[in-house]
Amino acid sequence: MTTPPALIVAGHGTRDDAGAQAFRDFVKELGRRHPELPVAGGFIELSPPPLGEAVAELVGQGVRRFAAVPLMLVSAGHAKGDIPAALAREKERHPGISYSYGRPLGPHPALLNVLERRLRQAVDPSWDPAEVTVLLVGRGSTDPDANAEVFKAARLLWEGRGYGAVETAFVSLAAPDVPSGLDRCARLGARRIVVLPYFLFTGILPDRVRHQTEQWAAAHPKTEVRSADVIGPEPELLDLVMERYTEAVQGDLRMNCDSCVYRIALPGFEDKVGAPQQPHFHPDDDGHHHHGHHGHGHAHSHAH
Repeated sequence: MTTPPALIVAGHGTRDDAGAQAFRDFVKELGRRHPELPVAGGFIELSPPPLGEAVAELVGQGVRRFAAVPLMLVSAGHAKGDIPAALAREKERHPGISYSYGRPLGPHPALLNVLERRLRQAVDPSWDPAEVTVLLVGRGSTDPDANAEVFKAARLLWEGRGYGAVETAFVSLAAPDVPSGLDRCARLGARRIVVLPYFLFTGILPDRVRHQTEQWAAAHPKTEVRSADVIGPEPELLDLVMERYTEAVQGDLRMNCDSCVYRIALPGFEDKVGAPQQPHFHPDDDGHHHHGHHGHGHAHSHAH
């Protein structure tokens, strides 16, 4: 029986020791849960071990085939450029190895459920969710596509969960920043706000989010503001990394169906799972339905 490709978990890196240790502990737990395959992890920058060291360690054990999964929520410069470049360097350094590359985690329903759990832990049980405004705070990037993914996560978190609103802000490199995001919530009439960091582990940036939230709350005593915790090394996250690993190994990197309402039971839309896809007909001014170029079918009935 052939050994499955090794799993390399690629992290961003942080100057925060606790955050770096959380990543290392997470990789160890993945290895413990999956003794059937070699598992290692490394960072692109800032923290040991570097990604190259993790690859070298496995090559030293005789591994020749790898699947790399970026432990990142959004596909920004690191996932799009830095990790593939680092892997290409390792291929030159270790002739004869091959690797496949998985996709970032994204706003997967499993992680949205963890975010919802963090919200519930942060709010007063007596609060009506309809009166709660959530401010989802992403890392922030110079890549507009990466920032747009945070807005997508915010929208998916809002859908079907009963919260009054889910607004979006960023802690670095992109607007609106945390104070501006909180100002916007207040201008929209929010009286109860939960600031939810869209981060996997603790670190300097999530700490900054909490600190800026506390400063804003102190200056706005009429608004109740709570801070939620980061996602953390939850079972859902461990499972999702393995899902991304399996996709990479099988070459199954298709369109993003993680949040497809016809494949995944999203809150309030459970009845749509498996529903046949009919063309959409648009009535024009006379009220009649017309076929033609308006109709399109998603064909979600098969795996795409």
